[in-house]
Amino acid sequence: MKRLVAALLVPVEWSPPGVGLAAWRAALAEDVVDLLARLAQAEAAIAATPADRELAEEIAWPGMRIYEVPTATYLPVLAAAGADGFDQAAVIAADAPDLPGMILGKLLRPLETKAVAVAAGGPGNGLLGLATSLPAPSWLADFDLDTATAQLLRRTAPEPGAVSSTPEWRRLKGPAELASLDPALEGWENTRAILGG
Repeated sequence: MKRLVAALLVPVEWSPPGVGLAAWRAALAEDVVDLLARLAQAEAAIAATPADRELAEEIAWPGMRIYEVPTATYLPVLAAAGADGFDQAAVIAADAPDLPGMILGKLLRPLETKAVAVAAGGPGNGLLGLATSLPAPSWLADFDLDTATAQLLRRTAPEPGAVSSTPEWRRLKGPAELASLDPALEGWENTRAILGG
């Protein structure tokens, strides 16, 4: 079973006071990529639009796959993973720097019996990620992770149960989520450093 987990470089519209937007976005994405690179059960990759190719190359680990996709949506990433011979793939938003590995494990687990699994990105924050067996089901509509929701995907599914919801983890979509970063959690070194430790 060949599995891929790809960090999708999603748009980031804000940064904390005194932190440049480009540096903030790079720190968030780098923390997500570092987590994925250490996963035992899947190969890691980065997916980026042509405009974000440079950032992807800057934060990629040596030998890591970079998929250049026309839009920052999940279907092109899943298609690229399928073309590369993967049996399952997950697409994760690159703005959840303190994401625990077990949340990713829970996103991949339902694929034994369900067509698609999704994890919400916190209230009103779309999806943290989406996973599916490859090729992706033909009924799966393409969205960006900011607007996609489990309910939206269930509308096009042959039956609501085809889309499994797994535990959510909030994305850092705005200042409100900053307070929820847990200094005791391991990881997110780059984000921690840019916030001043």
